[in-house]
Amino acid sequence: MALLGHVFTPSRYLCHGFQQVQAYIGYMAPSSYITNAAAFSTADFLRRVTTIAYRTRELQLARPDSGIGTAERALWEGHDGWQPARKAIEYALVTYDWAEAFTALDLVLAPTLDDVLLTQLGQAAKGRGDDLTWLLTSFLAEDSRRRARWSRALADLAVAQRPENRPVLAKWIDRWSALADDAALGLGQMLETVAGVPAADVAANARSAREQFLAGLLEAVGENVS
Repeated sequence: MALLGHVFTPSRYLCHGFQQVQAYIGYMAPSSYITNAAAFSTADFLRRVTTIAYRTRELQLARPDSGIGTAERALWEGHDGWQPARKAIEYALVTYDWAEAFTALDLVLAPTLDDVLLTQLGQAAKGRGDDLTWLLTSFLAEDSRRRARWSRALADLAVAQRPENRPVLAKWIDRWSALADDAALGLGQMLETVAGVPAADVAANARSAREQFLAGLLEAVGENVS
C-alpha cells in the first residue's frame, strides 16, 4: 500500500502538469498537424489523471486508514522524493517558448519519468503481487508510446529541414536532462524505501530509456548530449 500511496496516487499532480504543458504545446504549435497530435496527447494525459484519481478513490474506500486520498497533496508539496519532479514540471510550465516546451516535455521529461512511473512502478507492483496496478500502468504506457512516436518524428523533421536546429536542440536536451535525471533519482529513492528497488538502478534505467528514445537524434545533435 505504501508503494501506491507514496508513488502512484500522488503522480496525478505531475501528470496534470504534463497535461497542461502538452496543451500549451498544442495551442502554440506552428502547424495544425502538430496541434492535432498534441491535442490527442493532452487527452491521453487527462485519461491518465482520471484513471489515477478513480483508482485513488477505490483505494481510499478499501483502506480508509491508509492516508490514500487525503495525503497526496502534502506528499507532492513536501516529500523530498517528489521535489525534483515538481521542480522540473513547474519550470516546464513557465517555459514560454513553444519549441523548448516541446523539447522539455515530449523529448526529455515524459520519456524519462514515464519509465519510472509506468514501466518500473508497474514492474515493482507486479513483483509484490499487485497485478492490477501493473495492468493499469501497462495500459497507460500505450498512450506514452503513441506520444513518443509523433514527438520523435517531429524532432527528426525539425533537424532534417533545418540543420541549424541541431545545436539548439542539443542545448535544450542537455538542460532538461539534468532536471529529468534528478527527478528520476528522487522517485527512485521513494521506490527504494517502499519497494526495495535500488534508487540508482531506477535512475539509470530511466536515463537509458530516454537515451534509447533519442538515440538517432542524439547522434545528429552532438555526442555530449545525454
